[in-house]
Amino acid sequence: MRLPAVATLLLVALATASCASTARHPVDLTEVGVVDAMRLIRAGRVSSVELTQAYLTRAHAHGDLNAFVTLDREGALTAARRADAELAAGRVRGPLHGVPLVVKDNIHVAGLPNTAGTPALRRFVPTTSAPVAQKLIDAGAVVLGKTNMHELAFGISGYNEGFFTASPIGTRNPYDRSRIAGGSSSGTGAAIAARLAPGGLGSDTGGSVRIPAALCGIAGLRPTIGRYSGDGVTPISHSRDTAGPMAPTVADVAVLDAAIAGGSVTPASLRGVKLGVYRAYFFADLDADTKAVTDAALEKLRQAGVAIVEVDMPQLKTLNDGASFPVALYEAYDDLKAYLERHRVGLSVEQVAAAIASKDVKATYDGLVVPRKLPAPNGVVDAAPIYQEAMQRARPALVAHFADTFRNYGIDALVGPTTPHVAVVQGPEASSLETFLRFIRNTDPGSNAGLPGLTIPAGLGPSTGLPVGLSLDGPRGSDERLLALGLAIEELLGRTPPPKR
Repeated sequence: MRLPAVATLLLVALATASCASTARHPVDLTEVGVVDAMRLIRAGRVSSVELTQAYLTRAHAHGDLNAFVTLDREGALTAARRADAELAAGRVRGPLHGVPLVVKDNIHVAGLPNTAGTPALRRFVPTTSAPVAQKLIDAGAVVLGKTNMHELAFGISGYNEGFFTASPIGTRNPYDRSRIAGGSSSGTGAAIAARLAPGGLGSDTGGSVRIPAALCGIAGLRPTIGRYSGDGVTPISHSRDTAGPMAPTVADVAVLDAAIAGGSVTPASLRGVKLGVYRAYFFADLDADTKAVTDAALEKLRQAGVAIVEVDMPQLKTLNDGASFPVALYEAYDDLKAYLERHRVGLSVEQVAAAIASKDVKATYDGLVVPRKLPAPNGVVDAAPIYQEAMQRARPALVAHFADTFRNYGIDALVGPTTPHVAVVQGPEASSLETFLRFIRNTDPGSNAGLPGLTIPAGLGPSTGLPVGLSLDGPRGSDERLLALGLAIEELLGRTPPPKR
């Protein structure tokens, strides 16, 4: 179903403010983010019900994006009505009062299925929300539904053969529906970019918040490991997993982060800021659009008084390789087993694996995760000793390598393109190992070191018109500083235009 051209803008009539004579004006949902929605609702210029209904209608009209697994129309409208009644009575739950949001389908929301994008969990309905989701609900958020994802979060393409609302298969990029939205938080990225919601939650193990955010022209934060609770999130790796907020702007992301972790941020002064550039790794093999947009962003930063410092991290690739797959693939079995038992799902890891629908994920579980193996030049080898080596040597050394780089060069953060390429064409080939490794290259090292990472919309490529993200990786615990820098950079670069369609 498609709405007429004018209706696709979903211009929401502003509700009458406290003065009955206040005129109504249209609000273009392509320009509404979390901060905008908060202000409109609190000012009485639009009701939560109006905004929620508009997003639900828009989501229905854009089913071809495959952005949702569950769209909770009844529950969302009930929560929105409650929010409006409370506001009318003078009660405000929190800063997100009445604001509609979406949640990735591996993060528990009480009463909604939590499939993690895999058929075996289709009927699993948690009775309590994950703390990270509950924090947003306690702050007043309305959950529109659960968003699609790469199956079990094991990929970056969002080509999920088990969950799609419309053919062709795969979550689609709103800027070009023939292309990927990134992953594994594919649906959250696509929904926000298409203005089916003003913000939401994803999860990030090696880039799964930042990759879809970058490819969809929005902002996303991977917080320092441990900043958010991981309870009630279907896991891959407890050493690497974290939920993360996604929204059109860094300002929106900062509001969501504050609701979850506390604190507040204001834009930093860019004068005197030092950002590190490691060209041999983070800037290698960029496509033309990514290079053009990134180079232009760095030049604007220089003109604003930022010192761009060339750094060398000679051990980065070797240490990251030693800490990446060995940790994720080994912990995936034990962590999923513990999760299934803790939440009384009634399934074993083997039963979940047997029902996996996506061929790439099925091969990973059957060949590596379940038998506890890791790939080797001549086949596979036992994972346990390599995992122990990763945790005892490679991972601590990677953490130290980043810390030494920040300290020795006196930099506030590392800066570079979030992904080396703009979004590729969606389809089975988008789930190839080659594509996976290409798109996680810049986000994976910081993930393995437990660092905070922020992606900022940097603009549209001059030839493809596809979004490019600019990434900041900061020292552990520097989340608020990173967001403050992001706010300032966002003001400097300007907002990335929304999809035309």
